[in-house]
Amino acid sequence: MNPQMPGDVSTDAMLEDLKTLVEIESPSRDLEALAVSANAVAGIIEKHLGGSAKLIESAAGPHVHWSGGGEPKVLILGHHDTVFPLGTLERRPFLVQDGHATGPGVFDMLGGIVQAVHGIATVQDWSSVEILMSADEEVGSRSSRSLIEERALACGAVLVLEGAADGGAIKIGRKGCGTFRIDIKGRASHAGLEPEAGINALIEASHQVIEITGLGRADIGTTVTPTVATAGTTDNVVPAEAKVIVDVRVESADEKERLETAFAALAPHLPGAAITVSGGVNRPPMPESASAELFAIARDVLPGIEGTSVGGGSDGNFTAAIGVPTLDGLGAVGGGAHADHEYLVVDAMAERARLVAGLVETLSRR
Repeated sequence: MNPQMPGDVSTDAMLEDLKTLVEIESPSRDLEALAVSANAVAGIIEKHLGGSAKLIESAAGPHVHWSGGGEPKVLILGHHDTVFPLGTLERRPFLVQDGHATGPGVFDMLGGIVQAVHGIATVQDWSSVEILMSADEEVGSRSSRSLIEERALACGAVLVLEGAADGGAIKIGRKGCGTFRIDIKGRASHAGLEPEAGINALIEASHQVIEITGLGRADIGTTVTPTVATAGTTDNVVPAEAKVIVDVRVESADEKERLETAFAALAPHLPGAAITVSGGVNRPPMPESASAELFAIARDVLPGIEGTSVGGGSDGNFTAAIGVPTLDGLGAVGGGAHADHEYLVVDAMAERARLVAGLVETLSRR
C-alpha cells in the first residue's frame, strides 16, 4: 500500500532515476555491464515500490523480476539491455536540454522503465502487479521468452514499456518479424585462367536475392528485405562462398507459414552450387485484437490517446501470440530508437507514468 495520491509523480525525480540508468551502459550480450544495469533497475524498483526484486540469471545476462506479493493480475514488461556499445556515453552523455532528454537508451527503453515504476508508486495497492525487465530483448529474447510467457499467463494482462509510436500513440498491433540466413557453397577457381572451372557463389547469391525479394507481398503488409550480403576472398578468385541475410515482416500467421515454407524450398540455380537456409519468423504477429480490451481501458484513462499498428517487433508479440491481452508502446514519448539522435520528451513523462498507473488500477480491481 502507498500513501501517495494517484497522479503524484515528479518529473525531476524521474529524470534523476533515468540519469542513473543511462549512465550505466547496458549493451546486449555484455554480461558484466548487464549485471550492473540489472542491479540498478532492481534498486530503483525497490526504492519506490519496496519488496525485493530478484535477479534471474541467464546466458544472456540477468533478468529483473519483482512481484507485489498478491494475486498477479498485470505484468509490466520491458528490457534493460540497449543496442549501443560501451563508450557511446562518452560521446553522447545524458543531457536534458530544450525539453528533451538524450543519451543512449533514453527512449528504447530506459525512460519507459522509470516512468512505469514512478507511475505504479502512485497506485494505492500494487500487490497484483509483477514487473519483468529482460536482458536480451534487443537480440531476440531467446533466454527470456519462456519466462516472459510463463509470467504473462500467470498475470493475464501485459503492459509493454516500449517507446510510443509517432505523436505518443500506443502500439495496438505489431508485425511478426524474423531473420533468415542463406549460406551458399560454390567452388573456387582462378578468375583469369579458368573461371569456368569454378562455381561462382556470388552469382548464385544474386539469383537467390532476386528470388527472395519476390516473396514480399506489400499489398498485405509482408516485407522481405535482403539486408546483408558477403562473398569472395580476393579480386582474382571465383568466390566459393557467400552469405545473404534477409529481414522479414508479416501481419498474419498464414504469411509466417508461407514465408517459412518458401525459404525452406529455396534451391540452387547454378549446377553444383549448394545452399543452406536457417532462421525464421521468431516473433509472431501481434494482431490488434490482442490489444482491444486494454486499449479501451487506456482511452478511459487518457481520453483521446491514439493507437496504431507498427512494423517492429517486441516481447509483446510473444505474449499476444499465447492469447494474453497485451498493450504495447506505453513507454517514453520521443524518437530515434537505435540512432544517435535518440531522445525522450520530458514534458510527456508524467502523463505516461499516470497512464500506466491508471491501467494498473483498473486491472488490479478485476
